[in-house]
Amino acid sequence: MSGVTPINFSSMDIETALMMVQQERTKLLDAQLQTQIQEVQNRNQQIADLNSQLQIAQQNGDEAAVQKLKGQIDAASNSQQMDMLRLQSMSNKRNEAFDVMTNFVKKMQDSRSSIIGNMR
Repeated sequence: MSGVTPINFSSMDIETALMMVQQERTKLLDAQLQTQIQEVQNRNQQIADLNSQLQIAQQNGDEAAVQKLKGQIDAASNSQQMDMLRLQSMSNKRNEAFDVMTNFVKKMQDSRSSIIGNMR
């Protein structure tokens, strides 16, 4: 993760500053989401590799290896379920951050329209 990019707020109005903060938050959540997606894909590949090894062990009649591989597959599957829950949670947080940002923009536009309407 790259971390937070410093933002100089001294030359910005409050609307721009808040928008920049929300954009940075969304960007950070996107990066975390991509990392979690990669972890899920890696875990899926690990399970596929273990299943291939299990099939070979079953064909060779190696019962000890079969039991060991089944245990590894079960452990990897449990970890994969946890990874998927984290992925879903991160996706929800990212969507929430995006919604906050778009709602903020809409409220600021509505405020501007109201001010302009009152001037007429």
